[in-house]
Amino acid sequence: MNGILHWFCEEEVAGVELPGAFTNPFHYVPHPLAVTAAQQVTAYLDSRSEWHEELSRGKMLGVLVVRHKATAESSGLGYIAAFSGNLAGSNRQEGFVPPVFDMLRPGDFFRRGEEEITRINHQIAAIEQADDYRALHRELEQIRRDAAAETEAHRALMQAAKARRDEARAAGNADEESLRQESQWMKAELKRIKERTQRAIADAEATVRMIDDYVDELREERHRRSAQLQRRIFDQFVMLNARGERRTLTEIFADTPQQLPPGGAGECAAPKLLQYAFANGLEPVTMAEFWYGESPQGEVRHHGHFYPACRSKCLPILTFMLQGLRVEAEPAHEPHSRLRVLYEDDFMIAVDKPAGVLTVPGKLDATSLQQQVAAAIGCEVHVVHRLDMDTSGVVVFAKDCATHRALQRQFAQRSTQKCYIALLQGTPCGREGTVSLPLRPDVDHRPQQMVDFVHGKPAITTWKVPGSQEPNEERGTGVTRVELHPLTGRTHQLRVHCAHPQGLNAPILGDKLYNNSAATAYCGCNVQADRMYLHAEWLEITHPTTGERIRFTAPAPF
Repeated sequence: MNGILHWFCEEEVAGVELPGAFTNPFHYVPHPLAVTAAQQVTAYLDSRSEWHEELSRGKMLGVLVVRHKATAESSGLGYIAAFSGNLAGSNRQEGFVPPVFDMLRPGDFFRRGEEEITRINHQIAAIEQADDYRALHRELEQIRRDAAAETEAHRALMQAAKARRDEARAAGNADEESLRQESQWMKAELKRIKERTQRAIADAEATVRMIDDYVDELREERHRRSAQLQRRIFDQFVMLNARGERRTLTEIFADTPQQLPPGGAGECAAPKLLQYAFANGLEPVTMAEFWYGESPQGEVRHHGHFYPACRSKCLPILTFMLQGLRVEAEPAHEPHSRLRVLYEDDFMIAVDKPAGVLTVPGKLDATSLQQQVAAAIGCEVHVVHRLDMDTSGVVVFAKDCATHRALQRQFAQRSTQKCYIALLQGTPCGREGTVSLPLRPDVDHRPQQMVDFVHGKPAITTWKVPGSQEPNEERGTGVTRVELHPLTGRTHQLRVHCAHPQGLNAPILGDKLYNNSAATAYCGCNVQADRMYLHAEWLEITHPTTGERIRFTAPAPF
């Protein structure tokens, strides 16, 4: 990859229809030219053996198909490429666009600011790791232990003396005045012990506090310098948009809920690509971002798969940068025209939810399943459980509050049973098993979830390949049909457990969050997914009124 702009040859663009609008970076099907560009970038990375160790740990990259504004529609097409963050210790590498702002230039204010913050870090570490400082803390803890031991020992003496006094009184030969004086002296002695030991503790604490206060001052100074440095950095990221307007990252994020840019903002592939195109008179045609290497710990990324841009860092930035371009709209989600009722009585109703419909009202301006059910039966219904918008299958609603509470209790106590059918892109290892991967929200890529063995909530799924089907033989397509039985009900549990390398390592076909099934030609699967192939086939509950065990069934439509 010599140079930054790489031209397609005639054979690569022949017969390829260009898109009518630019890629929506948060929801897209990669264009064939973007797939070709990604393949060429991947081949180049494969050839750079000196990068293999670093890239094996995973890196997000992007390609942007461009043309000069004066060229004809079917000629002069090329692409530019970018990597997120740094590569091989640098944010500049041959064949890739430069950073929006180069923070790694020798002698730059960022380097100097980092060096000053590092100096403070070393100063804090030197104090906290010093033998004298640790000795003071050990001495303070010993004084506290000695004080507690001395106090408890005197309390034991007081209890023993009281027992002797009680025996003397019971025997009738007690000198009450002597007993009273002994009791008063021992109480006074306990008070003197407490005062003396508390003074010793206070003196030791004061010595330690002097040092701790100085360390706290250093931490505050470090925080102040870091905040100033971050603000100055973000002011250096002057982003361009298609209209030729300019805005710093600080200005772009000023109207967002967080108000300040998150760390790493402006260093992702997509902003780098658009910045270079706008600065060099290139017209963006289509773009895509893809993962190279192993999946990072906790997240779900597959080598060669395409992914949407991250929303936490890139949504405000790309919203500004794309102004002036005609951009593909978010897909419309129309409610299903006919409600399929599986069961209904005076207490509850179970329906077959179509894919692409929200279970409850949300941000999308579309009728939810709950609203459809309420309109169909003429009364309010209560949500007992939910399915993701792209998941189809059994959903049950309660018609009254008592039934609602009873059913929710069953879900909370895990006394319900559930079976999902999924088509996986790939081959799980074995025919059945259990996945136990704790989950928590991925704050940088909401609404995605991530595996976290420290802070995640328990999530358990059992699975099996049904019948006599051999893995990877579903209709000869490279797709495996599986049954999934979630024992817990975490958000996106089945989707993550299927896609994660420590789970089935075979994402659900059509899952646009954890698997870009649109990139099938690049990822080795020859099925084009028109939906996410996950379906809640049956749900078994205990009827809250009759006590009868009921199973609602909606056969998978695939």
